[in-house]
Amino acid sequence: MRKILLYIIIITSGLIFTARLFYLQIMDDSFTGLSENNAIKVIYDYPQRGFIYDRNGELMVSNQPSYDVMVIPQNLKPFDTTEFCGILGITPQQLARSLDKAKIYSPRLPSLVIPQLTKSEYAYLQEKMRKYEGFYIQKRSLRDYYTKHGANVLGYIAEVNQRTVNENPYYISGDLIGKQGIEGFYEELLRGVKGVKYIQKDRFNRNIGPYKEGIYDTLPKKGKDLTITIDAELQKYGELLMENKRGGIVALEPATGEILSLITAPNYDPADLVGRKRSENFTKLWLDSIGNPLYDRGLLAEYPPGSPFKTMNALIGLQEGVVDTRDKFSCQMGYYYGRGRKFGCHAHSSPLSMVNGIAQSCNAYFINVYRRIIEKYPTPQEGMDRWAAHLKSFGLGDYLGSDLSTGRPGKVPSSDYYNKIYNYPTYKWYSTATISNAVGQGEILTTPIQLANMTAAIANRGWFYTPHILKEVEGTPIKDEEFTRKKHTTIDPEHFGPVVEGMHEVYKSGTAAALRVPGIEVAGKTGTAENFVRVGGKRMQLTDHSIFVAFAPVDDPKIAIAVFVENGYWGGRYAGRIAGLMIEKYLKGEVTRKDMENWILEKSLEEEYKKPYSGEPFLINDGKKYSWL
Repeated sequence: MRKILLYIIIITSGLIFTARLFYLQIMDDSFTGLSENNAIKVIYDYPQRGFIYDRNGELMVSNQPSYDVMVIPQNLKPFDTTEFCGILGITPQQLARSLDKAKIYSPRLPSLVIPQLTKSEYAYLQEKMRKYEGFYIQKRSLRDYYTKHGANVLGYIAEVNQRTVNENPYYISGDLIGKQGIEGFYEELLRGVKGVKYIQKDRFNRNIGPYKEGIYDTLPKKGKDLTITIDAELQKYGELLMENKRGGIVALEPATGEILSLITAPNYDPADLVGRKRSENFTKLWLDSIGNPLYDRGLLAEYPPGSPFKTMNALIGLQEGVVDTRDKFSCQMGYYYGRGRKFGCHAHSSPLSMVNGIAQSCNAYFINVYRRIIEKYPTPQEGMDRWAAHLKSFGLGDYLGSDLSTGRPGKVPSSDYYNKIYNYPTYKWYSTATISNAVGQGEILTTPIQLANMTAAIANRGWFYTPHILKEVEGTPIKDEEFTRKKHTTIDPEHFGPVVEGMHEVYKSGTAAALRVPGIEVAGKTGTAENFVRVGGKRMQLTDHSIFVAFAPVDDPKIAIAVFVENGYWGGRYAGRIAGLMIEKYLKGEVTRKDMENWILEKSLEEEYKKPYSGEPFLINDGKKYSWL
């Protein structure tokens, strides 16, 4: 029995082994395919990237032809490197580095040698390519810009890095990919689909025609055309107003959350990052650590919000029931607390109720309201966390999650934060320890897009859409729930009326009365934020930041805007003027306040950025004293 079992095992093993050999040698053609691949040349046909249009159908970005010199290392034959380098305008050392990199990537796959030849370079080289076996020219397309503005919005395209090649099988070495902005975030929509041709080669490495009569060949599919929410004319005008200044501007359409303009200053011409000079120009922009033109201040810069933040404390005070519109607080050039401590304020009538408190930007009024909010609860920790929860419902203290490629969360301090700062419970803290929050100073930080979104929520009386920049794909409006679902704040709609009235009064009789726009009813709020830096380890105060938020028209808001101008003195000086001009430009299509426009265009803050400010707090260069207006 044991002998029979042994024979059965031996025979069965033999049959299995024989069957496997038969399958591998006769039936399975995978190894044949791999062998054939050595005699097949793969040629990619790159599609046109999708066009980009502004909200009004104005073409912003299209394409122009480009020609890359590619190499397949295993196909190289000896050639005249001096002549070849002369044609391409490179050194033998540069060529050697490119070839070494190509061999490391893959001896059999194509790699980029020289990108983006001009038409004349291509025409001259094409005639001589027969002399340089292993090299070939790959046609692609580069971006062609119809605007000199919005570089931070549009982004750019650049050669794909090795990490992306390893992670994404769509890309091979030398491919182009969108970076930052629209180009980066919507890369998969814009890039299209590459076409592929398989060319059969004989044993002498000569092309003998399409592989299997081209049944595996595919045609390229053009990328999708995108319509973005940006108003190209408003973007252009805003960047003009911000020349020789630094800061960020974000304008939204309150009813939709669409971004009308997204401005960072200084900026650059998007065409600077196209062509063979792209790398050189990018390096210059990257190394500009003073102006930081690649740093999108509209999305990334975190500033104290200053007095526009007082509207938040007014709304929270009303919602929490600790104040009503009839309550008045006195102000004697500031708020006095503790043992002879004073929080300063500018001169205005006193006492004030909520509407006039907003219009006159009274620090004392809002410190009183803030203290009532925090002190409503048994402990300051509970009051602080309740206060913070209201703020976060407006999108503050967190990245808004828009379809933009970057962003910062800003900061809304919590009780845990202050417990650590004051080493609680060893040392207790109270509302007076945090009263700078009442006027948008202290630990509060916001980005321009957050302040614009906050302003849109006020304009809508308590709700907003997530800010976004894509409007249509191939003419079809976006349906992404993230951008089409209303987000409601924790403030009841009835509490917005007095705050909107106060913001309207800012223009009628308050801190922006001189900035009124003819024929447009605007609600706004001036702001000034202290500006500290560390130089050589020493904390120094520079000229204050100028801040302004507004929406218009008051009863049917079409635009909400936040303007930050670094070192711009006080709110109405730079930011308020710029906001008014952009509102009029958007709503009317023209500007009638030529006095304000000329003043802004003629002024430069470059000197402010060169020298530290070393005067007393609130002391501005013209000798006048200002508070957080």
